[in-house]
Amino acid sequence: MKRHWSTIVTASASAVVTALAMVGVMLATGLPSAAHDSKVKNTGAQNLGDPDYGVCRGTNPACYHDWGNFDPADGYKVLLYTATAGPRHADLGPALAPGMDPPLAASNVVQNAVIKLGQQNGFTVDWTEDVNQLASPNDLFKYNAVIFFSTSRDNLNLAAQTSLRQYIRGGGGFVGVHNAFGTEYNWPWYEGLLGGANYYDHGPEQTGTVDIVDRKDVSTSGLPSTFTFKDEWYNLVPFPSGVRFLATVDEKTLPNGAKGSMGDPGAGDFHPVAWCQYYDGGRAFLTTLGHDAGDFSTDGSFPGAQDFQKLLVGGIRSAMGAAPFCK
Repeated sequence: MKRHWSTIVTASASAVVTALAMVGVMLATGLPSAAHDSKVKNTGAQNLGDPDYGVCRGTNPACYHDWGNFDPADGYKVLLYTATAGPRHADLGPALAPGMDPPLAASNVVQNAVIKLGQQNGFTVDWTEDVNQLASPNDLFKYNAVIFFSTSRDNLNLAAQTSLRQYIRGGGGFVGVHNAFGTEYNWPWYEGLLGGANYYDHGPEQTGTVDIVDRKDVSTSGLPSTFTFKDEWYNLVPFPSGVRFLATVDEKTLPNGAKGSMGDPGAGDFHPVAWCQYYDGGRAFLTTLGHDAGDFSTDGSFPGAQDFQKLLVGGIRSAMGAAPFCK
């Protein structure tokens, strides 16, 4: 039986209209369950960004520039930078005098502790809060890694920013601890160095359970699968991306919850506290832990102190090339 062309055209048009209507419904209501599994729930903050910093970054060693700027035969040395241009954590103690390796007081807990950890683990530590000591990449290349420990706000001038970037591009190591995430907010390259993350807010200091999610890395291989620790548990915006996550905090173990002072509800089911990445030619180990002077106690009085110190030492050793990095 013959069909009239008008009938065929009418049927085709009807099918197209139906298909377009279905697309409209999908766009309005979301993708089918195959693409959006309703069983996977994240109770934390959403849509925290995945920015592009225009550099080679991530977990691929091909991003690293092994250009001969560091010779293991010379030993291992790090520069500890603790300058603050805003809030200053109590464990840093009083501000330091200008210059390199200025006198320290007993209350400069972080500086004294990192020096001691270096003595115990085979690396030398210089320390400063003088931005002029970071003004030349040739000066930074004397160090296998640079540590920013609870620095704050805009504490680098243009010369130091340029120097740090050239140092990283030449294969340098970076270790960012705690309020290193509250530093240089308006410098996108630095945000990328942190793993594409910045400090947003935190709740009260409280005890929680740290879960080791990657036990292959040198910073975590010697740690228990979980340990109790006390910290501020930073909420981050943006959320770290393109990195190897090493440890998280279980928000369900936080007595006061993860909600921060400026409304961030926390990260939900996956709240990272340590990770690593290659970035723009260099290596970077990052942790948001490290708020309290008790982190460096050795008498068992502060929960998780020994585990934090092992995590930090492993991160430093890997970032400076003394141990396998981000494996």
